[in-house]
This record gives sequence, C-alpha cells and structure tokens, in this order.
Amino acid sequence: MTKLAAENLCRLYAQTRGLNAAVLRTARFFPEDDDTHATPSGENLKANELLHRRLTVEDAADAHIAALHRAPQIGFGTFILSAPTLFTREHARALKEDASAVIARLFPEAPALYAAKGWSLPRSIGRVYDSAHAEEVLGFRCATSFADVMTALREGQAMPFTHDPAYLSPKER
Repeated sequence: MTKLAAENLCRLYAQTRGLNAAVLRTARFFPEDDDTHATPSGENLKANELLHRRLTVEDAADAHIAALHRAPQIGFGTFILSAPTLFTREHARALKEDASAVIARLFPEAPALYAAKGWSLPRSIGRVYDSAHAEEVLGFRCATSFADVMTALREGQAMPFTHDPAYLSPKER
C-alpha cells in the first residue's frame, strides 16, 4: 500500500508540478532469505528466477541510469524491470500446471544441463514479470537472461549473477 501511495504521489507531482519521474518496479536482484535454502539451492533458485522474476544488480543499476536519461522525455512512467522472458500470456496455464515442460520446450537443453548440476527446474510458475514496456519506452533491456544461465552451464562457466551462499538476512542473525 505504501509503495502504491508513493507511486501515486509521484504521478500527481508529475501531472501538477511537472516533476519528471520514473517508477521502477524491480524484480529480485538483492539478497533474499531463500538464497540460503538447500532445496533448491540459492544459486539454482536465482537461475530459475531469471526466467520470470529476477535481474542482476548490474542490470538494476543500468536501468536506473536509463530512467534518469529518459525521464525528461517521458514526464512520468511506471516500469517493471526484470530479465527478458520468453513466456507469453499463452504460456500462463501451462506454467502454472507444468513449468518445467514449458521451459524444456523453450530451452531443450535445460533439463539435461540442470540434471548434470543436480539442480531442478521449477514445477510451477505463478507470475511472470514482463519488462517489455521498459524496453519500449526507456530503451532499456536487461543484458542478462536465462539464456546466459544456459550458456554458463553448457560451457562450465560461472553463473551470470552474484550469489553469496553465506548470506544471512538481518532477521536470521
């Protein structure tokens, strides 16, 4: 409620006072409580989330810079920021019922690459963040996507995101 109220205040000031503002609704990019889960591992969880609700810290920073540059031209806008997704509205029911099958169709090598690492694909995805509006209006597209996870797994490289398995949230300390 407070976030929405703040967004509406920004909208009101943009409309009545000419204050340029871009509201950035970011997907996950910061450490979370579940980053230290054992199943799936925090690294596995972050890789999965790049499919539908995550971006890297670097992409979050770049998005803010893009918004600063575009704010004078747009006046006011609200934007969802997340890694690019291949999911569409037509995938919605199937993602809820059997996300791993949808992912396997879009990324045929994913099941084998995940299995080799001991990871699991998500069984169900209930929401997908779509950042197409940010790309269209701000000219910003996250540089890192799930395809980068596939490349890292295939080539034995480091994951394209930061992960600290020792992270403890303040409430767990």
